[in-house]
Amino acid sequence: MNPRAAVRIIPKHGEDVMSQLIDVFLEPAKLWSGQKERPTFLVPALLVAVATVLSTTLYFFNVDPQWFVEHQLQAMGQEMSASELEKMKGVMPGARMQGIIAAVSAPIVMAIVFAVTALYYLLAGKVAGHAVSYRHGLSLATWAAMPMLIGAVVSIIGVFTSSPQTTYESLQLLSVDPLMVQLPMDHDWSTLAKSFSLLNLWCWFLAALGWKTWFRTGWGQAIFVAVLPGVVIYGVMALFALL
Repeated sequence: MNPRAAVRIIPKHGEDVMSQLIDVFLEPAKLWSGQKERPTFLVPALLVAVATVLSTTLYFFNVDPQWFVEHQLQAMGQEMSASELEKMKGVMPGARMQGIIAAVSAPIVMAIVFAVTALYYLLAGKVAGHAVSYRHGLSLATWAAMPMLIGAVVSIIGVFTSSPQTTYESLQLLSVDPLMVQLPMDHDWSTLAKSFSLLNLWCWFLAALGWKTWFRTGWGQAIFVAVLPGVVIYGVMALFALL
């Protein structure tokens, strides 16, 4: 069934939302043209937050609790006797508790990230001489993050198809590690490789396209604005890896 035809049976507001959810993946320039006149952010923010919470919570509630604690201790580089291991288990939060913590903290963290990113776009607009409202900044931050839904779906599938003795990082199949390399946890570049998802490139493209569409700038300025926060974040991580 044609997705465009499917949205016609939905009330007007729902039709607009469905159309936007399709456009962000298939016709992003059209999405940004509409967002310039009527910026929105609640739907993409909720979708990304819910998908992220679901993927992390499902992992913690499906992983082998005993194995998970032992894996954490090994990752910390600590070798302990059986009695010491039992004591640590009583102190460290288990997998289920970490799942609850993730379910509560992840939406808060994402809300902060979106809020700070929107503020960044607001300030970038002032520097570049463009009229960017905070609402437009939220629109740019949240809709550009929509490709992360794909990463969350891949992780959810991995939870149900992998062994319960699988690390969470191993389920991030679109990250540099494990997609391109498999580095040990104590490797200098492990954190960066596991943190950088190839979906970042898609998100940056969407943000750059939104900036270019709204302000009719060249690709140079648009890409610079979209990529700068990521360059700073991952650049600092790379610096620590080199030191």
